[in-house]
Amino acid sequence: MSLKNFKVLALLLSLVIGATLAGGCAGTATQKFTDITPQAAFALIQENRNNPDFVIIDVRTPEEFAGGHIEGATNINFYADTFRDTLNGLDRNKTYLVYCAVGGRSGSALDIMAELNFREAYNMLGGINQWRGEGLPTVE
Repeated sequence: MSLKNFKVLALLLSLVIGATLAGGCAGTATQKFTDITPQAAFALIQENRNNPDFVIIDVRTPEEFAGGHIEGATNINFYADTFRDTLNGLDRNKTYLVYCAVGGRSGSALDIMAELNFREAYNMLGGINQWRGEGLPTVE
């Protein structure tokens, strides 16, 4: 290994260690934010059927929600002026499955949840449209 390559490697290692230590000093808990398929979301829902610390959030409009949603979901309208405040009032230590129509709003909602220091949240890729397309159940 050349001296130049060694210096680059040492610099990168120093940056990784520094970032790790700085993150550890911030005192924040480890966050887990993951994109999952509708099938994985369905399995997650089944695994957490009786878990009071598992919450399903539909971030579509109330009209969209009324047209059919995942059983047990709570509607929090992404477009509402109070959306961020509503999220801010939720328990950050619970586990959340978030979805919308196709995945855009729910992805943005997870970004906000990360900023608000939520611990664990899942974004359902493809949203309720893909969920329905795969024949998974909804309620009205």
